Amino acid sequence: MTCGLAFPVLAQDEAATADTVVATVNGTEITLGELIILREKLPAQYQALPDDMLFNGLIDQAIQQTALEQSVAETTTKRDELWMRTDRRSYLAGKALQSVVQGAVTDAALQAAYDEKFANAPAAKEYSAQHILVESEEKANELKAQIDGGADFGEVAKANSTDTGSAINGGDLGWFGLGMMVAPFEEAVVAATPGTVTAPVQTDFGWHLIKVNEVRDALKPTIDEVRDELAAEIEQKAVEAKLAELTGAAEIARPGEGLDPALIRDATLLDK
Repeated sequence: MTCGLAFPVLAQDEAATADTVVATVNGTEITLGELIILREKLPAQYQALPDDMLFNGLIDQAIQQTALEQSVAETTTKRDELWMRTDRRSYLAGKALQSVVQGAVTDAALQAAYDEKFANAPAAKEYSAQHILVESEEKANELKAQIDGGADFGEVAKANSTDTGSAINGGDLGWFGLGMMVAPFEEAVVAATPGTVTAPVQTDFGWHLIKVNEVRDALKPTIDEVRDELAAEIEQKAVEAKLAELTGAAEIARPGEGLDPALIRDATLLDK
């Protein structure tokens, strides 16, 4: 990409600033600072281009955009003004939240969040269980009677369970934690005595017989393993606190609450 305009190279002792003019279009100045912002907005793969290519290409882009801007400057509409106003509001809101987030996620805050959520919390439980899934309560009771009479749970599962994925392994579900199974199934697992078979349990999938084989404490993750998760939670709390602080201190009125909510879809209002 070439610019087509020539500018004298600044002398070594002449320090460039963000206000250094790099081009003009009909008297409108384009500055080095604007080029820096344009570069920051580029996708990462373009930012890796050689500096001379980026510099000239961004000058071209800024010149073209300025010429296009000038061509419609006299025809700015209400829609245009509202787009620019909301873009400005969004940018400045993002800037405000960025400083809140950066100040919130510290090593001390991460450690405190880890201690509260993991280190000082009771160990979560993990369960090793088998199940048999059938279509009716009657069938489940029939199979339970067989197991109570001495039939092997795994063999009954292989022969009868409609959950073919686990049936091939005797109904074995492996180890799982809370939140991984649907609520009625999980509640039955938590209440079960290891080594016994539950009464039939109904879920949206059908009727289950469940045998909990073992219960153990789950290993607690290290702080490095949950760092991103904790950082996200800290950021969210910091943002919520800042928003509550600012909106709580602001004088806020809502005269639009009585309007028809469907009005937000009426784009013709922007042309009036």
